[in-house]
Amino acid sequence: MSLHVVIGFGPAGAATARLLADQGHEVRVVTRSGRSPEPGIEHIALDATDSTRLTEVVRGAAAVYSCAAPPYHRWASDWPPLASSLCAAAEAGGAVLVMLGNLYGYGPVDGPLTERLPLAATGTKGRVRAALWEQARSLHEQGRIRAVELRASDFFGPGVTDGGHLAVRVMPRLLRGRPVSVLGDPNAAHSWSYLPDVARALAELAGAEQAWGRAWHVPTEPARSAREMVDQLAAEAGTGPVAVRGLPSAVLGLAALFSPLLRELKEVRYQFEAPFVIDASAYQAAFAVRATPLDAQVTATVAWWRARLAAPRRTTG
Repeated sequence: MSLHVVIGFGPAGAATARLLADQGHEVRVVTRSGRSPEPGIEHIALDATDSTRLTEVVRGAAAVYSCAAPPYHRWASDWPPLASSLCAAAEAGGAVLVMLGNLYGYGPVDGPLTERLPLAATGTKGRVRAALWEQARSLHEQGRIRAVELRASDFFGPGVTDGGHLAVRVMPRLLRGRPVSVLGDPNAAHSWSYLPDVARALAELAGAEQAWGRAWHVPTEPARSAREMVDQLAAEAGTGPVAVRGLPSAVLGLAALFSPLLRELKEVRYQFEAPFVIDASAYQAAFAVRATPLDAQVTATVAWWRARLAAPRRTTG
């Protein structure tokens, strides 16, 4: 088995690192603060924008996974140096650069999203995401690095917390049978990418030479509205039907005054106001990973949240 380096240990980075360790690989995780070791995973405290030190950590790796992300409101300033450092480390060490991306770069689109669409976003975050891939693809085409990008829709599943639209703002209330509020139109069809499937697809692309040099969409179950998802989660939880409300624009605007995340979400609100559907048929035609059936996703998510909320709270002092 080989060395794999994962940058970032948020939900996607953690899921990917643990999957790779379970597969028998040697795994290093790079974060600013580091963490205590865990079975099969070495945690390293490092600012990944330090390309010299990152190159040392990546040396000898088969692949380096870009799973970190700066705070939403600092994408324009913080992403470029991080991406440049990752590209430099991949070039120096020969590791495949596996980038975890999203769908922002396309901008508003009528119809299903495919990888053939142009990266035509005009908003700040969409242009940042597009530029990250354009930089890596250019270096790949020059023969300087080997790069691939996996694009996911909104994360769903065990391990997804603050950043998930069906996570911390929904699950605690749903498990108590309380009404929940969601961004945009609760009846609009929406694609939800199951986090374990994201990790499995990242690991698969890292070793698939035919995948390199282009972007792929993560295998994702057919689109379902937020209301349909909440209904399934509530049925699994046994809490009965739960009311689902869309956040009115006025309420969102007021909340955004106090929440940097909600302020930044205004740019991509279009994704929740109309159907937002991912087409992953290209991936499914070429590779083995398939989306986990929705019933299994829902069962695992409810069980994970129940365990999380039942766990004793940590105290400091």
